[in-house]
Amino acid sequence: MNFAQHTAQARELVSCHACALVCRGAAAEGDSTALCPRCGASLHSRKMHSISRTWALLIAAAILYIPANVFPIMSVTTLGDVQADTIMSGVIFLTQSGQWPLALLIFFASIFVPVMKLLIIALLLISIQRQSTWRPLDRTKLYRITERVGRWSMVDIYVVTILVTLVQLGALATVEVEVGAVYFGAVVVLTMLAAGSFDPRLIWDKVQRDEL
Repeated sequence: MNFAQHTAQARELVSCHACALVCRGAAAEGDSTALCPRCGASLHSRKMHSISRTWALLIAAAILYIPANVFPIMSVTTLGDVQADTIMSGVIFLTQSGQWPLALLIFFASIFVPVMKLLIIALLLISIQRQSTWRPLDRTKLYRITERVGRWSMVDIYVVTILVTLVQLGALATVEVEVGAVYFGAVVVLTMLAAGSFDPRLIWDKVQRDEL
């Protein structure tokens, strides 16, 4: 079976990036004037400037990830005693307090997932730019998994928000959001945008060209 003959592009089909309608016509051949008959958006066989836009978002997220872990994410004031915690110091504190499940959840969602997402998207971009044909199906599945689990990085922000709302006991105890939470929230948003701007169909383009 010739893979190149069974692609949407070979059959002159293209999916609208705005409403997901599958259209047939000149857009599959790169006609920039083609419009979606349902929503009127411009049709493109591949996301425009996908690689450069994804690199820009990814680099910005990687830069902001440094202050997100250096600066405290929240501060707790108890009877006049102030304790500011970064993401990692919060994980260590929960571990020492015996709250292993919560510590593992915060570590996985706020440290492991963002780092792996940055590395995986960078790996996919490099493989496309090097025109690699190495295991395209596995790379596509890896991208899908990365795209779906990335939003769980917001768990740490949700925890801080809930604590700020609930722990307001006047002079006894208060919880305040610190600047690290802003940086971390920006990292999560940027990585989600990077995953959204990445076009996984680029993984298969080199495979298709080799079969023509």
